Amino acid sequence: MFRRRRREQPEQAAADAAAPAEPTRESGPWDSDEPHPDHDRIDLGGLRLPHNPDFDVRLASVGDQHIGVVVIHGDSTLQLQGLAAPKSMGLWDEVKTKITQQVPALEEREGPFGAELRGEITADGQTRQARYLGIDGPRWFLLAVVHGPAAADEAAAEPFLDFLRDVVVVRGTEPMAREEPIVLRRPNEHGAQSDDRPGFNPFRRGPEISEIR
Repeated sequence: MFRRRRREQPEQAAADAAAPAEPTRESGPWDSDEPHPDHDRIDLGGLRLPHNPDFDVRLASVGDQHIGVVVIHGDSTLQLQGLAAPKSMGLWDEVKTKITQQVPALEEREGPFGAELRGEITADGQTRQARYLGIDGPRWFLLAVVHGPAAADEAAAEPFLDFLRDVVVVRGTEPMAREEPIVLRRPNEHGAQSDDRPGFNPFRRGPEISEIR
C-alpha cells in the first residue's frame, strides 16, 4: 500500500532554505563565501576575528591605512595580514622563499597548516623567537606570525592556533593587485579606503597600533 507523501509546509521550506549550510571542513581559516560556523566575530572588513575576551586585538596602521592585526595573549603576539593572491596559484611558497632569503637561520617544519618557518629573528635591535604560518585561500593569502614564548612552546601556541582556525577572510570581488593588502577597518568605520596601500613586508612592524574596543 502506498501512502501519499505529506506536502511540506511553505514556512518550513523557507526556514530550511534560509538555514546556513554546514561547514565542509573541520576548521578554518575560512573564506567568507564558504559555509563556516555562525557566531560572534569582530568585523574588520577584510577579516572577521573570533570574539574572545582573553585576547587583546589591535589594528596595525601606516598613516590612515589599516594593514594588519596584532592579537595579544599573555606575553606573546599573533600578527595577521591578508593579501590578494592570483586565482590560479597560492603565495605561501613564494613568500616563504622571500622570508628565508632574509633570515636563513629559520627552519622549515610541518605544522597544523602545512609548511611553516621557525627560529630567531633580529628586528629593531632585538632578537626574538618567531613562527611564520601561511595559509593559501581562494584568491587570498593569510600570513600569521607568532612572536614571544608561543613561537617556540606548543602549549602556549595552541590558543593562537585555535584563534587562527576561526578567522574568516573577506576577499571581496573587486580587482586587486598581487600581494595587495586586503582592506581592514575599525568596526565602526564603513567608508571606502584609499587605494594607496603600503607594500608587503613580513618583518615591518606597523608604526601605529590602535586598540579595538
